[in-house]
Amino acid sequence: MAAGRYAKAVIGAALLAATLAACGDGERPGFGPGGVPIENFTAEQIYERGEFELERKDPKDAAFYFSEVERLYPYSEWAKRALIMQAYAYHQHEDYESSRGAAQRYIDFYPADEDAAYAQYLLALSYYDQIEEVGRDQGLTFQALQALRTVIERYPDSEYARSAVLKFDLAYDHLAAKEMEIGRYYLRRDHYPAAINRFRVVVEDFQTTTHTAEALHRLVEAYLSLGLTAEAQTAGAILGYNYRSTEWYQDSYALLTGQGLELRATGDNWLAQVYRQMVRGEWL
Repeated sequence: MAAGRYAKAVIGAALLAATLAACGDGERPGFGPGGVPIENFTAEQIYERGEFELERKDPKDAAFYFSEVERLYPYSEWAKRALIMQAYAYHQHEDYESSRGAAQRYIDFYPADEDAAYAQYLLALSYYDQIEEVGRDQGLTFQALQALRTVIERYPDSEYARSAVLKFDLAYDHLAAKEMEIGRYYLRRDHYPAAINRFRVVVEDFQTTTHTAEALHRLVEAYLSLGLTAEAQTAGAILGYNYRSTEWYQDSYALLTGQGLELRATGDNWLAQVYRQMVRGEWL
């Protein structure tokens, strides 16, 4: 059973519901009215208290009760259910480290269970939902990509695979954006070799992202500034073949033709190899 279905469950017994509703937020570790010790309740009752807390939008308390099921009734079926719900509740509370820990334990203990795919997906989300703005360190983006790839490859037929693919593409694009930002920074300060290195990463490693056309145009700019016309022309040729309808092609066309240069592959540089691979299909 998926955790989403657990989180939407309602408490069936009216007497138990009344007991739960009577509990205050400050009664931990008491469970019911009068501070009855939580150890006096069954795994199912504690689990349902966790569901109750989720229903009233208190994921922090929900995580506590789910963790108590795991503590008091280890190796039980309720402990297994509570563990995946613990990961979900921690994630809802934005306690991503704790969510990761619970999700990883579930994967370690129950790798063949039907909810293992959801546990892996939650683990990936614990990284993905922390991805910072482009200007920040992107270590979490790399970790998100790795965890999302695991969902896609290990659980390709699960209901989470499609979402993982979409998030993988977004995170991948995010990394390319980071390289572009750094490359532009160097380009504005006339540090052309450093800028070229960044734009080259985008062209070679992030070809499927939305940043490739601009990266090629920035390479035209940087190489022309260094007087390396063969490289600039080849970057323009790739732009003309793959991205003719973009503004970046128009800008590169104006730059190159303004200097009497054609947009054609020439020389034996790294861009010429990219041209042969992308345009001619000559995989070296």
